[in-house]
Amino acid sequence: MQNPYAGFLDAQRSAWEQATDAAKKLGAAPDANETITSVDVGETPSEVVYEENKLRLLHYESQTEEQHDVPILIVYALINRPYILDLQPDRSVVRTLLENGFDVYMIDWGEPSLLDRSLTLEDYVVRYVDNCVDEVRERSGQDSINLLGYCMGGTMSSMYTALYPEKVRNLGLMAAGLCFAESGGILELWGDEDYFDPDAITDTFGNVPAEFLDTGFALMDPVENYVTKYVRFYENMEDEDFVENFARMEEWLGDGIDVAGDAFEEFIEDIYQENKLYENELYLGDRHVDVTDIDVPVLQIVAEYDHLIPPTASKPFNDVVGTDDVTTMEFPTGHIGMSVSSRSHAKLWPDVCEWFEERSQVGEDAEADEDGASAEDRETDEDDATRDEAAPDGVSGDESGEASDEESGSADVDVDDGAEAATLQDVDGIGPAYEDRLEDAGVTTLAELADADAAALAADTEVAPNRILSWIEQAEQLHE
Repeated sequence: MQNPYAGFLDAQRSAWEQATDAAKKLGAAPDANETITSVDVGETPSEVVYEENKLRLLHYESQTEEQHDVPILIVYALINRPYILDLQPDRSVVRTLLENGFDVYMIDWGEPSLLDRSLTLEDYVVRYVDNCVDEVRERSGQDSINLLGYCMGGTMSSMYTALYPEKVRNLGLMAAGLCFAESGGILELWGDEDYFDPDAITDTFGNVPAEFLDTGFALMDPVENYVTKYVRFYENMEDEDFVENFARMEEWLGDGIDVAGDAFEEFIEDIYQENKLYENELYLGDRHVDVTDIDVPVLQIVAEYDHLIPPTASKPFNDVVGTDDVTTMEFPTGHIGMSVSSRSHAKLWPDVCEWFEERSQVGEDAEADEDGASAEDRETDEDDATRDEAAPDGVSGDESGEASDEESGSADVDVDDGAEAATLQDVDGIGPAYEDRLEDAGVTTLAELADADAAALAADTEVAPNRILSWIEQAEQLHE
């Protein structure tokens, strides 16, 4: 017979547990507040090696005894501060490049004053970027250098390379807005000339206020930006690492800068509304930005879940540039996640560094690498031939090895009395796309999902915490 008081007692116990949890979180609030106010960003040591107007060119201290011959100049957007690329030591694009032997520079645009309202894209690309490139070329002794442009900085880096291909050795583009012909992005829709007139903004304010831009970006995902992230913060106030990461991101999000009026008008009208860069119709002053003159190796780094610059706003550009040496790396993360998520630094950036490293040595070093690679290739070919000879007729060495593993029962598969093992997709709400995200975050089995930390997994997969918690609960039941 069911105890008639069981339901009441369970509800009372649940209420006590919730009250205890709330008290613990409130007790952690002062420490969390202190962490938020004292957090540091952009900690990698650097020096200012060139200044012009509000612009500062930063040169970072090397982290290795030897550096690759060709340095990297990072060109960030005119919106927000560039230290998103150096947000914290273990998730810093700048530090990752340094630790992989690169000589790294980055442009800090500063904030334009009212006197800078008339700065145009020509000023930023033909004057400012070109002067910084020349400074890096002179300091490094190289005729051409690597460019790595992020977001709007990638768009401007493409313009620059089209105008000065002889000064650019390799062009890396991160989430760069390059093609706006029904790309499906929210910004393209909002910026459509039928709905948005940039002149109305600049006629009112002069320079476009940071607050105006911040509000617009936040409204692209209002539930996440105004509700979910604060719920997630409340749930993790006792986790100092989470609080520090949250504080750094909030510091950057709240540290926006105004955008020069004329440059803003040009970017919206010429790039978004009329798609002139992709259509090869863009002019800066009287100079044609001919994208077919981009004849250097190009690396496109795109984020699969980018709602600001979706992949369709970047990848079509590969078909209109003048080079056939184009590489695309598409990674399951968001616009900001590609620079700050732990998954990106574990899996994406090693490939990016390898791409630049292969193309960042000159003279005798490059020839030595080519000879070494050839010798290595020959050794690999010889090993493959030996395996093929030892394998059964009609089966390659690799296939033979796989067959042996299957025959011996050593395949890495969970088996329960011959029944088919449950997989991640047996969890309600997890389909192939979410399964890929979980696997990229290191969660490949139900056991790993059941043991996962909900807050950390939500951050790594960019999935709502409540959904992650539901998956974990289901995984615990399925794994029992």
